[in-house]
This record gives sequence, structure tokens and C-alpha cells, in this order.
Amino acid sequence: MELLPTELPNAKILYLENFISENEANQYFTSMLKETPWRQDFITVFGKTYPQPRKTCLYASNSKPYSYSNITMQPLPLTKDLTIIKERIENRFDVKFTTCLLNLYENGNHSNGWHADNEKALGINPIIASVSFGGSRWFHLKHRYNKELRYKIELKHGSLLLMSGETQHFWLHQIPKTKKIVMPRINLTYRLIN
Repeated sequence: MELLPTELPNAKILYLENFISENEANQYFTSMLKETPWRQDFITVFGKTYPQPRKTCLYASNSKPYSYSNITMQPLPLTKDLTIIKERIENRFDVKFTTCLLNLYENGNHSNGWHADNEKALGINPIIASVSFGGSRWFHLKHRYNKELRYKIELKHGSLLLMSGETQHFWLHQIPKTKKIVMPRINLTYRLIN
């Protein structure tokens, strides 16, 4: 299934539900869950410090760190699997990435609050490629200036979400908490950091 939400102004978003086959996605999920040196950083919100509600790990083809929410991560070298997936995206869409941030959502309490991937290191109109393995989670979007503009996409096992153009300037996104029982999810977010 291919979804092009062209009704979203100031956004360029593409969703491919079966970008990676189920068998491949199963293998990637299992190996990444076991082999990734997951970490759980602390974030400060309104003066209070909490464990980040997910686990992460950063990989890159260069040595450039990635900073967000007062967290600075130093990358590990890209693994073979992460490189294969990266090249598949690059070749299909004629894009280039250096860095992959992995996120592990172990259950419905693990989440990612409203934000935009608009850090200075990502450039003016960053291209973000998000690949999902494991349990499905809802991806919410809301326009920064028009409160009535909202959208959501169910990110499924083996899917790819590609955000580009002005999306990060005009839209915020999140993976909200859910009280439903959900399977663990691994999310790979590829980006370019020079």
C-alpha cells in the first residue's frame, strides 16, 4: 500500500507499507533487538529530569555526533544490516544519508513527544527516512500554525515513512503512549549529518 497524503499543506510525506518483506523484517527485528547496545538517556522537561521513554542507539558512516533535547550521542559505525537498508532507500529515492538513530519502544508506555526533526545539523529541508520493525504504532502529525490540521498513520512492520521538503518547518510529530497491549517496536530513522 502506498499513501501520499497530498492533502497536507507544507508537507512532503510518503508512506510505503511493505517496503521490506515480512521475512526480512522479522530477521532484522530479531537481530537488532539482541545485538544493539541500547541506552536510555535522561531528558529534562519543565525543570524535571526523567528517563527518556524509549531506548536508543546511534550509528553513522562518519564520526559526527547527533544532539537533540540536550542529549548528545556519539555514533557507532554503521552495521552491515543498517547499511543494506540505507542503500535500499538511497537507491530507490535518490537521497543520501550518513546517520541512523535507532529507537526501541518496548511497550505502550514508551513514546516520543511532539517534536520536529529540525536540529541545525540536519540542514534546512532535511529528509528523514523512518523504517519500522515489530509492533505497529500510530504516528501523529499536527500543523504548527493551523491547529485544525492533524493526520495519523499506522506505522507497520516493514514499512517506510519518508518526510522531506518543508515538513519539519510546518509540522510536529509524535509516537504517543497507548494503553493497548502492543508488541515491542524498533524504529530506524535515517538522516544526513555532514
